[in-house]
Formats: sequence, structure tokens, C-alpha cells
Amino acid sequence: MSDDEAIARETVLGIDIGGTKMAAALVSADGTILTGDRILTPPGDADEVFAALGELIKRVRGDVIPLAVGIGSAGPLDQQHGLVSPVNITGWRNFPLVDRVRALTGDVPVALGLDGHCFALGEFWSGAGRDAETLLGIVVSTGVGGGLVVDGKPWIGQSGNAAHIGHVVVDQDGESCACGSYGCVEAYASGPRMVARAKRRGWRTDEDVDAAVLAADAAAGDELALAIFDDGAQALAAGIVATAVTVDLTTVVIGGGVAKAGPVLFDPVQAWVKRLAQLPFVAELTVEPAQLDNAGLLGAAHLAWASVA
Repeated sequence: MSDDEAIARETVLGIDIGGTKMAAALVSADGTILTGDRILTPPGDADEVFAALGELIKRVRGDVIPLAVGIGSAGPLDQQHGLVSPVNITGWRNFPLVDRVRALTGDVPVALGLDGHCFALGEFWSGAGRDAETLLGIVVSTGVGGGLVVDGKPWIGQSGNAAHIGHVVVDQDGESCACGSYGCVEAYASGPRMVARAKRRGWRTDEDVDAAVLAADAAAGDELALAIFDDGAQALAAGIVATAVTVDLTTVVIGGGVAKAGPVLFDPVQAWVKRLAQLPFVAELTVEPAQLDNAGLLGAAHLAWASVA
């Protein structure tokens, strides 16, 4: 038996697709990443974006045909038909992602889930949610995604889009959102939207800067940057509490690029959650930072393993 054949007998391929980056890895049954890589999500039309993903997949798997493939993608998605229409990947609308990936990887099971679902599942599997039976995972990055694990299992909903917390409306008269609605969590808490709001209020107007710079300024005490993070934290907290009182949960894990701001984000989120979570059964609601840098990728791999269990 060749080395590739041995790897194929004991690995799945996990794929994590977001508006900022795409990642892929061969993952063992215990969650060990055997080989992996990531790229920036390119602009372009549907085929151009998929071509970049296809090259990433080929580079990661080599000649290995995995037992199964798990994909975590930004949404919304049509899980029944394997289609994705990510709000933050404009080139993909009803894009047949499952069929296109299967054509590259061989006739193996391909499981599709929201990136937020996979993030939550990854943190539940081997991260900050290991000790929780029910948890809400949130990814704060280019957009704001979410996922629920209820009684130890991912809760995906009828269409596969459950827990899309980024598009919970927290201000019905609020700012317009990329989804077409108004006042969504994502319109206030995503990295690009926080930067845009700061610039409208006079912050670094002539510079090409991102949420990491905004976070650094906030950590240094810049009052405007702190106020922008507080606005985003309030929106996140409102979405968290709305979900908690609906599902009856006490554990929340937040990851993603913006979460790397650390206390600049978590301190106001925790303060706003404490202020808003007044019902007794959510009074002990906790919000923790993610422990894994690749939770979405591991969650996608977990979906793949479940498909062949």
C-alpha cells in the first residue's frame, strides 16, 4: 500500500470558505491536520473564484482521494441542492459548490454546512466549547456568521441556515445591510462595517486601514475607535441574548479576525450581555474567545467524518 493510499483510508478533506480567505486540509479522525493550506479569497466571477479554490484543493490533497469531503461556506446556502450564495462572495449566486467540488475529489460523500455552523462544531469538538452540551459559536470577520450545537449536535434548521446571527435585526431603523435588510448585527459588528463607520466619523480618512488598525487604536485609548467597538459589541450582545433566550443556552464562543482585538471587543460584549440578559435562565450567560485558529476547517472535517460514520 502506498503512503497516499494509507492516508486516504484514514482522512477526510475539510474546506473552509469565507469572504476573506479559503482554507483546505486533510484531517484525521481525531482532528489532526495532516496537510493544509489557505489562500485569500479572490475577487472575480463564479468560475474565477472556484478556479482558485480548485487549485488549493489540488495542492492540499495531491493524489489522495479522501473518504469524504466537508465544506463550510459563507451563506446563505441551499443545503438540499448543494448551492451557495455567500453575501460576501458576490461572484457566487446559487453556485453548485457541492457538485463542483465532487468533480475534483472523486465520487465520495460531500457534506455542506454554513461556515458559522462549522466554526461552532470545531470549537465544540476540540476548542472552547468542549465542556458545553449546547453552545452558540460566532465568527466576526468580513461578515458575522454563527452556528449552534444543541445537545451535542449541530442544529442546522430546515434549510441549513439556522443561527445566521449576523442577520438578526437589532435596530429596525438602523443601517442598511448587504443582505438587503436594515439594522442587522453584521451592519454594526463586522470588521469592514466598523472601519467604514469610523471613517465617516473622521478616523484615518485618508489611509487604507482595516479592523486590526482600528482595534490597535482602540487598545491605545482612541476614544472614537473605542466607541465604534462599543457599538459593534452592543449589536453582538443583542443578537447573542436574543438567541440565548430563544434556544436556552449559556455558552457563547466568539472567533474570527475581529475577535483578535481581544479585550477591546470582549470587555464591552460581556458588559452589554450582562446588561441585556435579565431573565433568570440566561443570567449566567458566558462569552468566551475561541481557542482554535482553524475551528471552521475542523468543523467542516467533522461534517465529513459524520457522513461516513
